[in-house]
This record gives sequence, structure tokens and C-alpha cells, in this order.
Amino acid sequence: MKFYNREKELGSLNQIRVVAFNSHSQMTVLTGRRRIGKTKLILNSCNTTPTVYLFIRRSNETTLCTQFTEIASKALNTFIPSSITSFAQLFETLMNIGKNTAFNLVIDEFQEFFYINPSVYSSIQDIWDRYKDFTHVNFIASGSVYTLIHKIFLEYKEPLYGRCDNFIKLKPFTTTVIKDILADYNPQYTNDDLLALYTITGGVPKYIELLLDRGCVTLNSMIDCVIQENSIFLEEGNVLLIQEFGKKYGNYYAILLAIASGRNTASEISEATGNISVGGLLQRLEEDYQVISKKRPILSKEGSQNVRYDIADNFLRFWFRYIIKYQDYVQSGLYEKLADIIKDDYPTYSGLTLERYFREQLKEKLCFKNIGSWWDNSKGKDIKQNEIDIVAIYADSPKVLIAEVKRQHKNFKPDLFQQKVDAIKNKLFFEYDIEMQFLSLDDM
Repeated sequence: MKFYNREKELGSLNQIRVVAFNSHSQMTVLTGRRRIGKTKLILNSCNTTPTVYLFIRRSNETTLCTQFTEIASKALNTFIPSSITSFAQLFETLMNIGKNTAFNLVIDEFQEFFYINPSVYSSIQDIWDRYKDFTHVNFIASGSVYTLIHKIFLEYKEPLYGRCDNFIKLKPFTTTVIKDILADYNPQYTNDDLLALYTITGGVPKYIELLLDRGCVTLNSMIDCVIQENSIFLEEGNVLLIQEFGKKYGNYYAILLAIASGRNTASEISEATGNISVGGLLQRLEEDYQVISKKRPILSKEGSQNVRYDIADNFLRFWFRYIIKYQDYVQSGLYEKLADIIKDDYPTYSGLTLERYFREQLKEKLCFKNIGSWWDNSKGKDIKQNEIDIVAIYADSPKVLIAEVKRQHKNFKPDLFQQKVDAIKNKLFFEYDIEMQFLSLDDM
């Protein structure tokens, strides 16, 4: 797949490199979830300038340094002693070279030093502090495990706290970019095809590439590609999450499975997981791991207990909903039967994803100061709630967009929707102009 988008990030990295090459060294941290395109972005930004690229895998430090000295020597066309056995020695040697030579130093999966030799971070701090002001090294540290990258660079007690000049968190492609990519591969795509690509990949570049480069450009072919023997998608959730959670992942998985199955309040999640205490686990999933998001009715106070939880990542939401829930089908090799289950359930499941798609689309317009949803269960949980899919407050006027989302336009009930709009207007927006919209697949 060709290189799409990332103009803003490329511009930032180019500006940073100019400062490093012409003034003094810069340290940049670039993070984001696995498969988000960090390495491809970095190498694209460095492709016309001298670059030392080092990928950290879990290995012996001496063995790594033997390989790294050879890589750096070739990249910079200079002699680096093969006797170097520690990364601290290599890093100081490279910073010394940076006195007279401007170059990019990229260390990929930087968090892996935590398992190889954590003292590397203190050594880098010392060497960086001594050399950065009179060298010309554009140092980029990249990592997938967000919790460790956050700990290494943003926790006060850690040696590299306050050292990075730039911190970039790479996000998935926007809905506009996803649409452009699918149009390149399938100009006759349907909006259901587009929704399927968004539902399964969430805009993660590698997932999009894996599907489209294999010619899977329609709803059914995408599901068949994901659910087949040896598909990387089948184990991808484990690879993503066990890195973050470590060995004690059982309760986290149970919580995420409950949320993916539609149990989205703390009490429902606790009941679904055997009445375990979930408060602290939910907080960690939200704040430390950033795997789930907490939702309150729009304009609710921060301390309000009227809270629902959602899996923030589209792919993980899909993975827990189908691949974990139906793990017995996967283990038994019943891939076609599982694909049929997903296709049958997809119209119901994708309706919720369609709401997320339209919220993301509205955010990209940059004209709303607050976008969310609203529900009113003050009458008690046994009575049907007033619930509105999308509420978006304009930034430059006292005006609110209130939208109902359905897959098919024929399923809208205008009178019922008007009742809901009247309810939220009376409670929250009696001084606002109201713009009402019905949004369906046709509006993507």
C-alpha cells in the first residue's frame, strides 16, 4: 500500500530535523498502538538524510551492540569500534559523531531496554545532557507499548523525564482518509463496504493494508479474510494486549468481553465477570492502558455516576465481540461457520459502529466544541430511556446538532425522535437553536 496521509506528522518531524541538524540535537518520542504505522512514518520522514535505524528486540545487550555498530558504521560511512559491548558506549560514540555530522538516530521499540537492561535509560540521560547542546543528532525513540513509553518519558521519577523535546502520539486514519483509500482499491465500493473497513480496522493502517492488498474490498470478503486459518487477526488482540497487561490479564479480558457483549455499566460488568470488584480495573483500563473510554451524557458533571464504558479501539471491540467470544470455533477450525455468524450479526453490530463513524466525521470538521451522546434514565431503568445517538455543540454559536443514526433511513421514527429532542432541549438546550438530522449509511 502506498503512503497515505500523515502530512501533519511529516511536517512536524521535518521541522524537528531542521532544528537538530542546524542548531542542536532534538529528542522526539513517537508512540501509538501496534500496526499504526510509526516505523513507516519515521523512515519516510528520514529517507533523504543520513539515518541510523536500530530495532530493539529482546536479546543479549552485547549481541545487539555488535549488530548495531555494524549498522551505524555503514549508515554514517565512518569507523565505529567493533569492541563496543554496551549500549551506553554505542550511544556516546554516536553522540560524539554528531559533533561534526548531522544524522537521524531512530531507536524502534525503545521500551524493550526495560527488559534487556533498564540502566540504559540512566546512561542515555547522562550522555544526552552532556552532548545535546553542541551536537546535531535528530534522536527519535519509538515504541508500541504505551504504558512503558509513558513511564519512561513522562513519569517524574524516571531518568528520561523532561528530556524529550517533542512527544507525538500517532492516531488511526480519519474517516476521510479511509474513504480515499478504499476508493483507490475499489472505486465501486458500497457504503456497507466502507463501514466494514472502518468497523474491522478502525483506521489502523496495517490492518487496512492487509485487507486491501489481498483484494478484500467488500464486506463479505473482509470478514472471510479476517476469519481464516493462519490469519494474523486471530491472535492480534493477544499480541496487542498481553504486552500491556502482562501475565495478569484474565480479569481485564473478562471485563473487555463483557463490554463488547453490550454490558457497559460498572454493575453490569461486575455481574458478567462473577461479581468481582471492577472499579480499580476499569480505571486502569481507561487511564493507564487507554483501552476503554468512559462515557457520560453530554454536559454531565465529571463526578456523575451515570457512566457507560466502551472499548476505544474498533479492532479490539470486534475481536472481543467475535474472536474471543467464539474462541471454541477458532480452536476447532470452524472458520466458515464463525464467518457466517459474524455476517448474520453484522447488521446489528455495525449500527453502533456507524454512530462512532459519524461522531468521528463530525470531529474532523473542527466546528464543534463538544460531541457526545445523551440518555436520561431518571425515570428508572425499567422504563425506556430517552436516548439520543449524537449531540454536537457548535463552537461559534449557541446551536446544537442532534442526530439519530440508523443503518437504513426507512427505520427512522420522526415523531419519537422529536419527543427525544424536546426532552433534551427542555433539560439542557432551551436557549439553543436545534439542528435535527437523520443519518444513515447513505450519508457516509
